Amino acid sequence: MRSQTAAHLEVLVTEPARLYELLDDAEATLRQVALPQQSAGILVTRHHPGRYTLALSATVPFGETREQILS
Repeated sequence: MRSQTAAHLEVLVTEPARLYELLDDAEATLRQVALPQQSAGILVTRHHPGRYTLALSATVPFGETREQILS
């Protein structure tokens, strides 16, 4: 399941086997948002094993994806 705003997505994983599929889909969606601006990369944050957020971030170079783990 995913909730969405323009530059921020939340991925809630209820089926562990689908983790990478869901994260890849969310990343592709944000790349489409970032493309016209070309000013931000994507920051993926793991809040806990079933909850991730993806956001456009000016601290990440355009075209790159970085990860951080909070738990």
